[in-house]
Amino acid sequence: MKIPDESHPITIDRFSGTVRALFEGHDIAGSDDVLVLRETNYPPVYYFPREGVEMAFLRRTQTVTHCPYKGDAAYFTIYRDGQIIEDGAWSYEDPYAAVGSIANRVAFYPEHVEFQLDEHAPAEAEALDVDAVVRHTDSGSGNSQAERWPANVETPDLDDDERDPDPPYKGVGAI
Repeated sequence: MKIPDESHPITIDRFSGTVRALFEGHDIAGSDDVLVLRETNYPPVYYFPREGVEMAFLRRTQTVTHCPYKGDAAYFTIYRDGQIIEDGAWSYEDPYAAVGSIANRVAFYPEHVEFQLDEHAPAEAEALDVDAVVRHTDSGSGNSQAERWPANVETPDLDDDERDPDPPYKGVGAI
C-alpha cells in the first residue's frame, strides 16, 4: 500500500452539480452526489453512488485489478441495447483509507460512456425570466420579439350568463 503524496497526488472532491453518464444515448448513471478523483496526470474519474447507477445493466465479472494507492478494483460488464462492453465500469469496494470515500461507488471508462456535467446544483438553479429571453430572441428579421402578438382566439368570459344551457353531449356517458 502506498499513500498519496506530492510525488503521486490524489484528490477527491464532490462535484458541485449533477453528472450523468450516457451509454448509447441512454442514462446509465446520474446523480448530484458524484465524487471526482484526480490522480497525478490522469484525467478526472467520476465516481457515482450505486443508487445513482442503473445496476440492472451491469454484471460483475471475475476481473480484479490492484492499484497500490487505492486497493483492489472489481469490474462490471455493461449490457445494454444489444451492446456488451466487457469490464466497462469498476468499483473499489474496500479501498485504502486515503481514498475511502470512493468505497462502493461506480466509475465508467470515458471511451464507453458520455459524461454530461451540469455545474449548477438543482437548489442553486435560477428560474428563467421568460420576458428577458423573449426580449433577447431574434426572429431572424433582426427585430426583438419583445412586442406581444395579438391574441389569435377570444378569451371566454367566465361570467357570461348567455352560455348554452344545454351543452352538446349533456347526459352522454362520462363526458
